[in-house]
Amino acid sequence: MSEQTENPVATNASKHLARLVAVQALYQASYGEDKLSDILKHCLDDAHMILNADDDALDEITDSPDAELLDLIVRGVQENRESLEAMLAGAMNANVSAGRMEILLRTILLAGAFELYHHADISSGIIINDYVDVSRAFFNAKEPGLVNAILDKMSKKIRS
Repeated sequence: MSEQTENPVATNASKHLARLVAVQALYQASYGEDKLSDILKHCLDDAHMILNADDDALDEITDSPDAELLDLIVRGVQENRESLEAMLAGAMNANVSAGRMEILLRTILLAGAFELYHHADISSGIIINDYVDVSRAFFNAKEPGLVNAILDKMSKKIRS
C-alpha cells in the first residue's frame, strides 16, 4: 500500500485562504458585536464563497481554509494585540499613522506582523506576499504597496 502524500499546492492555497478569512474574522471582531468563536464558525462555514473583485460577484472556491492556521492567527492577534500594535507603530513613518489607518488595513498588518513574529519557520517572503494578496482582495489603490513596505520593514526588525 502506498503512502498518500499531501498536495503542496492545495496546502498553500488553504493557508492563503486561512489568512484571508482570518483578516475577515478579525475585522468583524473589531466591532465587538459577536463572540469570537461565533465569528470563526461563521467565517469557516462561508469560506467556500469569495467575492470576485473583478465583477463584484461571488465565486465558489474548492479549497477550504487551514482551520488550525486560521484559529492561530485570529486568537494570536487578539491575545497579542498590544505588542503587535507597538510593533506596527514602530514600523510606521511620519507620513502614515497607525491610529489614523483604516481598520481593515491595520487588521491586515497586525495579522501579518503576528505571523512574521510567531512563524519563524515560514519564509517572510511567503507571509508578506500572502498579506499583499489579501490586501488586493479589499483594496486596489496604494494599500497593497503599503502593506508590502510595512511588513518588509517589520520582517527585517523581527527576524534580524
